[in-house]
Amino acid sequence: MSALAVTPQIHTPSSINPRLKPKPMSKIKTRCSLATTSMSPQAGFSDPFVLQLAETLEDSLSSSPSLQKLRDSSSQSLLSTSWPSRKVEPFRFTDTSFIKQLQIHPVSKPPSPPRLDHLTSSSADAHTPNLVMVDGFVLDSASNLSNLTDGVYVGSLPSDPQDGISKRVSEFLGDFQWGDLFWSINGLGAPDMTVVYVPAGIRVHNPIHFRYISIEGEEEESKKLPLSNPRVFVLVEEGGEIGIIEEFVSKEGNDNKYYWANSVLEMVIGEGAKVRHSYVQSQSLNSAHIKWTSVRQESASTYELVEVSTGGRLSRHNLHVQQFGPDTVTELSTFNLCVNNQTQDLHSRLILDHPRAYSRQLHKCIVAHSLGQAVFDGNIKVNRYAQQTDAEQLTRSLLLEPRATVNVKPNLQIIADDVKCSHGAAISDLEESQLFYFKARGVDLETARKALVLSFGGEVIQRLPQSLIRKEVESHVKGLLDSTKQG
Repeated sequence: MSALAVTPQIHTPSSINPRLKPKPMSKIKTRCSLATTSMSPQAGFSDPFVLQLAETLEDSLSSSPSLQKLRDSSSQSLLSTSWPSRKVEPFRFTDTSFIKQLQIHPVSKPPSPPRLDHLTSSSADAHTPNLVMVDGFVLDSASNLSNLTDGVYVGSLPSDPQDGISKRVSEFLGDFQWGDLFWSINGLGAPDMTVVYVPAGIRVHNPIHFRYISIEGEEEESKKLPLSNPRVFVLVEEGGEIGIIEEFVSKEGNDNKYYWANSVLEMVIGEGAKVRHSYVQSQSLNSAHIKWTSVRQESASTYELVEVSTGGRLSRHNLHVQQFGPDTVTELSTFNLCVNNQTQDLHSRLILDHPRAYSRQLHKCIVAHSLGQAVFDGNIKVNRYAQQTDAEQLTRSLLLEPRATVNVKPNLQIIADDVKCSHGAAISDLEESQLFYFKARGVDLETARKALVLSFGGEVIQRLPQSLIRKEVESHVKGLLDSTKQG
């Protein structure tokens, strides 16, 4: 086993300068063509591979006036963004060259009807509104939004700029300053953007189930990598409440195909509003799965995330939660499992700028393969005005093979002086005392190990709010762990 644990950084400067608000970026008024734009003075920073990918994305797109602002800002960002290497800190432990070595081609149109046969069945019950996306395109024939609560909108961003929902979404669209290369690739390459809008005071009792299915996939010999860029924007107004389920899967028979799903979810949670977010990822073990989740929390809002990620040769979740008012509640529960030559990576960032924030973060991972690797980089920043913050972070990792690897980097930055913050990190194999407890009661070693491993991940899985999803995930995780024993 190998492991690296980095002690959190705690900053408590004696004098603090007032925070400076970043200057707004100037608006881009015309479409930026990467092939013809004069790039001075940025030309010296351009990455030819990224520029070629951006041009390929532009060529694959149809016109979308409602997304033009997003596409312009994303293409402008790509002019000066390089492909990440392990020499840069955010990707120090995550090798993305697997993607770069293949011939990337964006999925440019919805699949033909014959290719939609034998889609995997949905876990959603009959009362749960669900929306199916196939390679980034909404599939109306497989979706069911008939049970939506009155006033709730789920659909494409309205093309009329004077539409009320369009105007509200546009207030936030393209305003995110923390995105990386993959955020910009999605912004340029998303064929559409699905919007979930919950009016003020509306509580949606049944969650909305987003099912992302990857159909396009290639064999290893082809050296090709289909790329999809699904994008969703959730806006919950003051006092609203909703549950969001995101489930990423492959088409039946594509469990070992090569493809790249590059997804973005943006959330704006209004004052006193609440979002319960479930994210389940079980894509092909040869795929690349890179996801961004950006959450904006207004005063007294609540955001709850439960994540279970098991798929992908390379799986990375960039989670950014930022507080825009006092008295927020943020609860993050995540579980990653490696059963093959995989990298499971969670980079989370929680920025607190206002008083009386309450946050709890639990991250657990199991590496059950000698070539498997898990990465956790968790950053909590408690700024000067975030007094009386109550924040806890705990990461626990279980290594079940001799060469299994985990790299953890908890990072706690505290500038406020009236806070209650704590953290913990543990990396180990199963404890001998636990195994002895079972053996003393007549339970054989293999059964004992299996029970302990399942219960380790079960602490997070049990927090999934919907029973059908929870049972499916439990069965899937059990099957993956059983396969490692057989291998």
